[in-house]
Amino acid sequence: MSDLHCTLSALHLHPVKSCGGFEVRESLLVETGLDLDRAWMVVDDRGEMLTQRELPRMALVQTSLRHDDVVLRAPGMLPLHLAINAVEEPTRVQVWDDIVKAYDMGGLAAQWFSDFLGQPKLRQVRFDLEGRVRLAERRLWHEGLVMDTGRLVMKTGGSVGADGSLAMTAELAFRGDIVGQTPVIAQLLRTPLVIPLRGTVHRPQFDAGQIDTILGRIVENTAEAVINDGLSRGLEALFGKPQ
Repeated sequence: MSDLHCTLSALHLHPVKSCGGFEVRESLLVETGLDLDRAWMVVDDRGEMLTQRELPRMALVQTSLRHDDVVLRAPGMLPLHLAINAVEEPTRVQVWDDIVKAYDMGGLAAQWFSDFLGQPKLRQVRFDLEGRVRLAERRLWHEGLVMDTGRLVMKTGGSVGADGSLAMTAELAFRGDIVGQTPVIAQLLRTPLVIPLRGTVHRPQFDAGQIDTILGRIVENTAEAVINDGLSRGLEALFGKPQ
């Protein structure tokens, strides 16, 4: 897209989701974003994603790159070296509502995180992103891109054309840790929120009529403000602020 311009003030890589990152002068841009960014994550014994919300001590884990390793350091722990090009057995893990392919990083990494975070039976995995992004018919297709916009989780799928045109859907859901605070949120969680996205990357447009239809089922007026705020944050994270 030759007409798309941006200015970068800094680049940071976070190889392990919810752990510390570091600044880099340059990075390889691949189909899924910056190479090695959030390529690994920690899961519980059921394979469900864990973040600082559940385990705040993850913020104390610092990462760095050394030759062909990602090196993890934490207070009171020996460094953990993760080989960039080595994994163990394939597995499946849960990221929000999606079940995705991944690779287990083995017993040593599992024990390191379990000991430091104080929770038994943790595992570390590396994502398998094959097939989630593809280029076809002059359009870049993706599925299952998840963004946490605060009170809402936004998951997108569809395509972006070489001309910047959008043919996507955005699925909105309340984060699980705030469900149940009010009856309207609990009701809204059970309501499918799938919003078509059209327009261009410079001027994304969502189907306001679809939102009106959804909100028509809900009595509380506060839900509208929450949805619009979350959708706006998600669109800004994808495409920047509208021009």
